[in-house]
Amino acid sequence: MRRARAAALPIVRPDLVEFYLAHRAAQGMNIDHKVRWGARALLAAVPDLSDFCDLPLERQLAFNHESHRFISWLSVTGRLQPGADYLVARRPRLGIVLARTEPELHLRFMETARFLGFRDALAMTQFNLLGHFVALFGKRPHELQQTDWDEGRRLLLEAARRIPNRGVKALSTALFNLEATLFHCELTDQLPRRRSPDRADIRAREWSRVPAGMAHTMQHYLRHIAGTMRPGTVKNAELTLREFALLVAAEDTDVTCVAALKRRHVERYRQWPLERPAARGGPLHRHTVRDRLSKLRGFFRRLDEWDAADRPPRQLIFDSDFPIADEPLPRFLDDAAAAKLLAAARKDPDPFARLAIEILARTGMRRSEMLGLTIDAVVQIGSAYWLRVPVGKMHTDRYVPLHPQLKTLLDDWLLHRPEGLRSNLLFTDHGRPVNASRIEAAVRKAAQQAGLGRVTPHQLRHIVSA
Repeated sequence: MRRARAAALPIVRPDLVEFYLAHRAAQGMNIDHKVRWGARALLAAVPDLSDFCDLPLERQLAFNHESHRFISWLSVTGRLQPGADYLVARRPRLGIVLARTEPELHLRFMETARFLGFRDALAMTQFNLLGHFVALFGKRPHELQQTDWDEGRRLLLEAARRIPNRGVKALSTALFNLEATLFHCELTDQLPRRRSPDRADIRAREWSRVPAGMAHTMQHYLRHIAGTMRPGTVKNAELTLREFALLVAAEDTDVTCVAALKRRHVERYRQWPLERPAARGGPLHRHTVRDRLSKLRGFFRRLDEWDAADRPPRQLIFDSDFPIADEPLPRFLDDAAAAKLLAAARKDPDPFARLAIEILARTGMRRSEMLGLTIDAVVQIGSAYWLRVPVGKMHTDRYVPLHPQLKTLLDDWLLHRPEGLRSNLLFTDHGRPVNASRIEAAVRKAAQQAGLGRVTPHQLRHIVSA
């Protein structure tokens, strides 16, 4: 018995189908009846390609394999803009199509990625993600702006969190790698940086629970001090105000603005940090509690200076509210422990770990100061070599004498550092700034190898090594 023939597909936009086939033929790819049928099947189901995103995700994913290849071509060439859910769930290899439409860009991108130390497989993963951004915004790669990169990153990660088993961490890492290659490929002008989207989302959700009037006054203050104070100070002030506002909102729903705050709210907040556990367990340190109260008092004082309408009618924080600061002895390594730590560090196969511990121990620098060093940091003054430390926590630009052994390590690091990077930072990893966590990991590993207890990078500032 002969099988019944499938119903003929309606012919929709034959010009687009023929153009697709001609493009494939020009690339030396097959254009048999399966390819034609896949394109016609998609257009028969979605005559208006702008309606594709309105289909349920299950329907978007249910098309034939050849239809999905047609979708990929439409997406890269700007004829269809699939949503982030489709891109994350389907994982189309848009980089293959983009390499055919932008061959010169593909060659430059891959060469840049190899120059930064990425393997070809990782480089192609990045180029595939570049195709996703092209598809999301319907733009050619050189037309994408920083706002597109930031928004696309957010959309893709949010989709990965919604869709099971799509590897949020792996996607985040691939996007971070992509940013490095984009920067050095001159497709973006922003140096790649680590982000904490989860923490940003948490902060936004917590501020949404604060009464609108109070939140408006506090965030206006934070925007104002952001122009005059260092980022770390602003970050601590934001944390303090958010914690205080959340505590008030949870325990006194009648308070909807700063002007309605009373002395009892400050007294409650003063006690609350002493009750809540610190991140590493135990109560918060007295210095932390003093800092929180100081930031809150600074907020109230600034409102008084501005004669703000939304301000407390009377003083709420007094000097007697601040806990007496402890004066502990400085925690430092004795000579024997310091010698063991340095000996263990010199055996580490990671050149960055060896260099980081030597720099911190021999110069007394902070982590942030070390990571801010530039490639011209080593300078010669007379017959001696010095290390120029950039402006740091103490707002000073200073010079530190270089030990000959440290000078040798720095010369070796510069010798193996890729030339031609767009960044002038001394310490980079695949073209990106090295994260402070690598220093912590290096010190922790060396301390374990040396048989010491917990050692922090800050403790190395107290070492005076020979």
